[in-house]
Amino acid sequence: MVSQKVTIKNPTGLHLRPAGILCQEAMNFKSLITFNYRGNTANAKSVLSVLGACIKSGDEIELVCDGEDEETALASLVKLIRDGFGE
Repeated sequence: MVSQKVTIKNPTGLHLRPAGILCQEAMNFKSLITFNYRGNTANAKSVLSVLGACIKSGDEIELVCDGEDEETALASLVKLIRDGFGE
């Protein structure tokens, strides 16, 4: 299991479009991918779970990947978030 904290940079936070992009990217990996935010855990492969976390710009989340491709998954998702989901 690997984890890393990352700050959401895009100005609108994780609204529907970036939540969908995050989920699509997470689905490319076999690992269990979740994130922790304010004491709650959300499934990064579920759009509803991501939207339900109500993450705004400037919020810090901790991505957690557990499985055979965990290192690659974590690096890919951290890059996606740091790039602002292309916004």
